[in-house]
Amino acid sequence: MDLAAHRVHVLYTDHHNWLYNWLRCKLGNACEAADLAHDTFLRIMVSRQLLVHPGDEPRALLTHIAKGLVIDHWRRQDVERAYLEALAHLPEAEVPSPETQLLILEALYRIEAMLRGLPARTRDIFLLAQLDGLTYRQIADQTGFSLITIKRHMRAAFVACLMLD
Repeated sequence: MDLAAHRVHVLYTDHHNWLYNWLRCKLGNACEAADLAHDTFLRIMVSRQLLVHPGDEPRALLTHIAKGLVIDHWRRQDVERAYLEALAHLPEAEVPSPETQLLILEALYRIEAMLRGLPARTRDIFLLAQLDGLTYRQIADQTGFSLITIKRHMRAAFVACLMLD
């Protein structure tokens, strides 16, 4: 067993139960806690740097990684909840198949993450154009920014959209 594998093994055996219980208390769901504990250790395994320099506080590291995963989990639940609420208003004949629903949800997760990654001003301008249907001139008038600034923010948002896989 190489050094990295040994470090993961020790970290896992020493702290997995503690992390699982911590996540179970946070999430109130044993299955989701088990999944996120697993994902936490996967993140550590993928990040070779963490294995080389795990630090003196392994639980602090595990908590830091797990908190990010919990936040992502909650965001995904919010997106899914909103999507399912929208589906509930559709006539049964127009409801997409379960496979299509899954594809749509995955796309929505990526879009939400992209929007969250944009600077707040860029995101707000982009949403004014895309959701409210405002022209660039209307956005400039509403926000008090110049037309060139609005175009710059829109260009940045469109680049972020193009970067989605």
